[in-house]
Amino acid sequence: MSYSSDDYNAAVEMIRSRTKAQPTIGLVLGSGLGTLADTLEARDVIPYSDIPGWPRSTVHGHSGQLVIGELEGQTVVAQQGRAHFYEGYTPQQVTFPIRVMYKLGARSVILTNAAGGLNPAYKVGDLMLLNDHINFVGMSGNNPLMGPNDDSFGPRFLGMSQTYDRELRQQALHVADDAGVTLHEGVYVCLSGPTFETPAEVRMLRTLGADAVGMSTVHEVLVARHAGMRVMACSGITNVAIDQIDTTQDANHEEVLDAGKVLVPRLTAVLRGILRSWQA
Repeated sequence: MSYSSDDYNAAVEMIRSRTKAQPTIGLVLGSGLGTLADTLEARDVIPYSDIPGWPRSTVHGHSGQLVIGELEGQTVVAQQGRAHFYEGYTPQQVTFPIRVMYKLGARSVILTNAAGGLNPAYKVGDLMLLNDHINFVGMSGNNPLMGPNDDSFGPRFLGMSQTYDRELRQQALHVADDAGVTLHEGVYVCLSGPTFETPAEVRMLRTLGADAVGMSTVHEVLVARHAGMRVMACSGITNVAIDQIDTTQDANHEEVLDAGKVLVPRLTAVLRGILRSWQA
């Protein structure tokens, strides 16, 4: 599925009819992490179902609404829940919100997700700042930039060596250190889901150099960078990837949501600190 300028503009017009705010920063809040949007001041809340073309979240833990308001002196537009490729949406549908955010005026985006820890040093409740990614979904022919290029957003061929903004990463590390929050830096690998990884797949992904694994984020990052947006992304480690067979352990979505309760205050401290000291 492809979108036209009219599709994006229809969504933008509807959102602007429900808020007077002019957001400059986008937030994408993943599984169990959406409560941060509840803390926005002077907020306007718009259900996804009201926005033309906007994909609806079907996963438990994703509220499915757009929240626009003030956070630490910054005007932000926050996705309280996202759509995923595994829900049956195309990569273009998954990333539709990013381009709408851009057209609303956001020139930076901060993305969060729940991820499995591949790095043996990671524990449940840790945070990982993305400094690179491996896009298995895109490599298999599901890149959101495939098809006719929309030159109004960005170039046909996109360089990916500076995907995650260096200054924002450094700022995040300083903020986390000051707040006493453990913040790793590492490589995120994106798989399609919805199944969790087999032990053999976990061992393979570690061999490839991945530190955390998840089912989202990378599609949105590609589209944001295509439009020239500054990007920062952070994973909340909600489960430790299982690398052995014949174990009584198994991954499940409930532990992802439970870990979110531990992660929310840590992630909130980092994101608030970044926005507090934000420099455009």
